Amino acid sequence: MKPLTHVANSRIAAFEREWNYDASYLRTILARGFGALRPALGLERISAYRKGIPRAPWFAAKIVAARAEDCGPCTQLVVTMAERAGVDAATLRAVVAGDDDAMPPDERLAVRFTRAVLDHDPEADALRDEVVARWGDDAVVSLAYAILSGRAYPTLKYALGYGRACVRVQVGGEETPVAAFAHAH
Repeated sequence: MKPLTHVANSRIAAFEREWNYDASYLRTILARGFGALRPALGLERISAYRKGIPRAPWFAAKIVAARAEDCGPCTQLVVTMAERAGVDAATLRAVVAGDDDAMPPDERLAVRFTRAVLDHDPEADALRDEVVARWGDDAVVSLAYAILSGRAYPTLKYALGYGRACVRVQVGGEETPVAAFAHAH
């Protein structure tokens, strides 16, 4: 086994253990060579970018985007990451369930913006203005990357045959029903 491949396999295994997540799709890519995995590593950098926006609304955008792609394991992974980052379980339950009324205002704005972006809804323009007014221009870039990464991983997994639809997600040790994402078009 080549050194980069060995290191990559070790990192994938560590990620799986840390997050209780099946990353077999990454091994499928790595089997084509480290050069095939390199672009996926770029997704990791995009996924981690957060500037100018609080943690909870940023995670809310990621959750909505993963849920829109109907990937249960990806949604669970983002929820678990949000929990470990200190995002309130009640807020996460509201986001996962699609219960806008139960969300704090910041998370509700991020969720509404994410939905509008995913639906290519003209309302995204007004919501983007609200995001800028609340947090600044950096927040829009952070949300854009959160939405992109929330969709990219599930899309990659489904294309490779590893996608899995979700019914329930664990939040704070409790099963939480996942709201279906209805696209406007």
